[in-house]
Amino acid sequence: MKFGDIVVALAVISIVFIIILPIPLLLVDILLSLSISLSLLIILIAMYVKEPLQFSIFPSLLLITTLFRLGLNITTTRNILGEGETGDLVAAFGEFVMQGNAVVGFIVFLIIVIIQFLVITKGSERVAEVAARFTLDAMPGKQMAIDADLNAGILTDDDARIRRKNVQREADFYGAMDGASKFVKGDAIAAIIITMINILAGFVIGMTINDLSFAESLHKYTLLTVGDGLASQIPALLISTAAGIVVTRAASEENMGTDLTDQLFNNPKIMFMLSGLLFFLSITPMPTIPFVGLATVFFFIGIVMRRSLKKAETEDEPDLIDEEAQELRKPENVMPLLNVDPIELEFGYGIIPLADVSQGGDLFDRLVMIRRQCALELGVIVPIIRLRDNIQLEPNQYIIKINGIEIGRGEIMFDHYMAMNPGGANDDIEGIDTTEPAFNLPAKWINEQERENAEVLGYTVVDPPSVIATHLTEIIKRHSFELLSRQEVKKLIDNVKETQSALVDELIPNQMTIGEIQKVLKNLLKEGISIRNMAAILEALADHASITRDADMLTEYVRQALARSISKQFITSHPAKVITVDKNLEQKIIDSIQQTDRGNYVSMDPEILQAFLASLSQLVQKVLSLGEQPIVITAPIVRIYFKRLSEQLTPDLVVLSYNEIDASVEIESIGMVNI
Repeated sequence: MKFGDIVVALAVISIVFIIILPIPLLLVDILLSLSISLSLLIILIAMYVKEPLQFSIFPSLLLITTLFRLGLNITTTRNILGEGETGDLVAAFGEFVMQGNAVVGFIVFLIIVIIQFLVITKGSERVAEVAARFTLDAMPGKQMAIDADLNAGILTDDDARIRRKNVQREADFYGAMDGASKFVKGDAIAAIIITMINILAGFVIGMTINDLSFAESLHKYTLLTVGDGLASQIPALLISTAAGIVVTRAASEENMGTDLTDQLFNNPKIMFMLSGLLFFLSITPMPTIPFVGLATVFFFIGIVMRRSLKKAETEDEPDLIDEEAQELRKPENVMPLLNVDPIELEFGYGIIPLADVSQGGDLFDRLVMIRRQCALELGVIVPIIRLRDNIQLEPNQYIIKINGIEIGRGEIMFDHYMAMNPGGANDDIEGIDTTEPAFNLPAKWINEQERENAEVLGYTVVDPPSVIATHLTEIIKRHSFELLSRQEVKKLIDNVKETQSALVDELIPNQMTIGEIQKVLKNLLKEGISIRNMAAILEALADHASITRDADMLTEYVRQALARSISKQFITSHPAKVITVDKNLEQKIIDSIQQTDRGNYVSMDPEILQAFLASLSQLVQKVLSLGEQPIVITAPIVRIYFKRLSEQLTPDLVVLSYNEIDASVEIESIGMVNI
């Protein structure tokens, strides 16, 4: 099969030469036999395919075989009209199949053409047209279902890629079949026209050129023409039948023979009922012997089927018990219990409709958007979000777990909307008081009638799926550093290596390991810094890894390299109102740094620490009262230690160093932290 593609290409080109060049009668017989053989091969393959895509070449094959038959028709027409004879195969159809009776043969030929044209071809064409239309309409839904399975962990990335490709191929296949079925239809029309031309032209040639009588001319050329028509239309009938089989196999997962036996002969009770009906017909004026014989056959089939089913039931039960017992005894059976999913969303049975696509739920689609949003904003690959129903929860309750530990929970109300006051709405609305789970803001559950009024008054109104999605998104962002494994870091580095291999080769493994890079990236994510610009991060690490291997110091160097993006992310007002740090306090922090083998930490006097936190708390409240986000700016060497100390007061406080502020940004100090 090494040169199979060359052979096929030459064969297709040779079909054109069949039309143009005269061919010996022996070769005509061989080609006609090949046409019948190919048609038999095609219909057998069509019967044994489990799904249409297994025979995806069929539309193209339909065109080639149609062209092949038409080329043979032209060749045999040339022989019939030019020499008054054809090969042995056409003569066999004329003499043996029609028993030398041209009228009967002509009628049989017309019936075959009519069956092919009006029944099989027309039906196949309609099925292909409808299948193509519905397949194209269903493509978005199938793509969404694949994304949902991917998010649920049912599919891997490779499996999802294969399924998406198959969905596209299926749409292309039915579209091609819709057009290819026109070839068979045109072939049937051409066969009728060629037959009529051959009979009329042969009749005229026989009487005028060959000096045959009217009866001899009519008999000879009609016999040859109809024999030729039957020799070409029988393969055409087989191939059009194969086309019908292929396009009607969309709802099956097995080959046609298996489906036929499994679905027709699967209930012995039906066989007994059919046997009784046939026996009743045998005692009517109908012929007795055929119906009695068939009744006996179906009764025997019913008995055999019933015995087979009873035997299968008795054999399966002990086998099933043995298999379950063996499965429980296997030591590997506990291994899946040791796996911990990075992210889990568990919900009560009342929330199941939100995750069920068949019930109109779009939670799976929202999970896809969450992963994309985190990739764009933070530059992280969010692991598969596992969805589970939990009957121990309240019907409308859900919990979110990170690495198997519950991080957050919430409760929604169906047929209600959550309304939140962003600060500009003065009038109150009727509803059930609640708390928005993502940011712990006061909110209300309102009904559909109150929704429009709330939006007019300036409230932010969201539906229950959006509440869950927002809560999940915020938790993933806050804990993204916990989800960043070495494997994910390797994927991010490999992605950079595709375009900047020199950078990666210089850094890894000569200067840093993947684990050391992971620590730096975790430090960035812990403070909400995006790692999407991985190339810039690796550049900074490559520049400073030779100076220090301390992850905290390397993090500060990376932050300085990302100064522009950090400034844009945290500083939104101009001039920016910030909190500065007294130099004496900075010096106190520096003097309190203790160095150990496991890293550096701050050991500060409790009284000084208390005064420091009290001063910071007052300034933070002052900034919040102005409607601004609190931002502290300090010296680069102090920044990370100041951040760790301030986490005791407010974990979300933004602490920047002077080197992380872009030169174009104006800042205004509204207070100084001191002791």
